[in-house]
Amino acid sequence: MKNIDIGNSGIKASEIGLGCMRMASVEKNDAEKIIKTSLEEGINFFDHADIYGGGKSEEVFADAIKMNSSIREKMIIQTKCSIVPGIMYDFSKEHILNSVDASLKRLKTDYVDTLLLHRPDTLMEPEEVAEAFSKLHENGKVKYFGVSNHTPMQIELLNKYLNNKIIINQLQFSIMHTGMIDAGLNMNIKNDASIDRDGGVLEYCRLKDITIQAWSPYQYGFFEGVFLDNDKFPELNKKINAIAEKYAVTNTAIATAWILRHPAKIQTIVGSMNAERIKEICKASNITLTRQEWYEIYLAAGNKLP
Repeated sequence: MKNIDIGNSGIKASEIGLGCMRMASVEKNDAEKIIKTSLEEGINFFDHADIYGGGKSEEVFADAIKMNSSIREKMIIQTKCSIVPGIMYDFSKEHILNSVDASLKRLKTDYVDTLLLHRPDTLMEPEEVAEAFSKLHENGKVKYFGVSNHTPMQIELLNKYLNNKIIINQLQFSIMHTGMIDAGLNMNIKNDASIDRDGGVLEYCRLKDITIQAWSPYQYGFFEGVFLDNDKFPELNKKINAIAEKYAVTNTAIATAWILRHPAKIQTIVGSMNAERIKEICKASNITLTRQEWYEIYLAAGNKLP
């Protein structure tokens, strides 16, 4: 498993991380197998959020591995906060501090390596966020900070006040969710693909040394389903399967390798709760798609080059 730098923090993390959103629904023994398999395959990065399973995912994770200082030091643990499901987004100092304390209790650890603000809060007061971040850092509860689903200007507004600058932006990205790429490729063209809905976030993060983490790497739309082995996308699956056969891996590995091939060094967060599938996914770290293969997959997804 190749490692990448997370921002300019000095953290060396596996380029594939395990997303633990679905761990709440996994039995303890299975969860232990999933985590141990991930570690054996070189995954050292584990992504959580306070809302995953209503907090149960963090509990199952910690219980499954019998969290202790010895195993903790082998892991980079990330969690997220700010979503109050179905009600609001909350960047208040009180909410951030309380959310972190609750996550630490569930994870049975004294600190998390990274904390992300999960979705933008339009009522954000950046000075208040800065106070929360400073307190968490000073108390040793959080080492580094990031965001998820944020535009460049939202990050700039936060960073104006933060002593602990943003080093991560977690964004939806997959072969079938390529807006941040489409806009750049279609620059100065009058078509739908040229519409920049993300504010140039790909180039911005590269310029600012902010690591992009790809969530839902196998999904199309917004939680509409998986595109792999889906009859809706025959040409795409035909192309992916042909390339998978060439490299003697699964189609999931190729879908992962497609993301990893981008020079932005995008960390891919995979949410599989199947140990054998995790092994197959991890083979992507040993594959470097050719430029032509990368573009062939992009075009097979229904995209056009101007």
